[in-house]
Amino acid sequence: MKTSQKGIDLIKEFESFEPNVYVDAVGVSTIGYGTALFSPEAVLRYANRSITEQEAQGLLELHLNNNVEPYINDLVKVELNQNQFDALASFIYNVGAGNFRNSTLLKRINDGSGENEIRYQFSRWNKGRVNGELVELAGLTRRRMDEQNLYFETISTKKKIVIVAAIVLTIILIYLLYKKLN
Repeated sequence: MKTSQKGIDLIKEFESFEPNVYVDAVGVSTIGYGTALFSPEAVLRYANRSITEQEAQGLLELHLNNNVEPYINDLVKVELNQNQFDALASFIYNVGAGNFRNSTLLKRINDGSGENEIRYQFSRWNKGRVNGELVELAGLTRRRMDEQNLYFETISTKKKIVIVAAIVLTIILIYLLYKKLN
């Protein structure tokens, strides 16, 4: 699977566009839509220039293609719908594939845990190291809530589809009974 526009929009909402290299809340050199620059070469490549939103979009998509989507496709052993994939893409874009690989969230998804447990596992990832101390960050708390809601959005959508299908079938059955009686 690939990240949809809905997933990209979620990432952009929390990362916001920054045309110049900056150091994020946990001390990582970053540019564009939260694209981490881990190597000194990458930092130097962007250090003395600004990038456009189009370049930032390209970096975001490249990061998703190389460092996020392959891990979801390889590590998640259960079938995901698009919203679930997008929620996990946003999560991994933020915390990194290595953290996801070793997370209890991944274990709970793969073992088929229920909604409450998976929501809890998402919510645990709302902290970052600031000045060496692990602290809760309000932005991460909001992001994890939005990711949880997107991950489970399909539950309510599926219920709506089932209800509509039941109504349509009921109408058809009533119509057929009416035709048979007349």
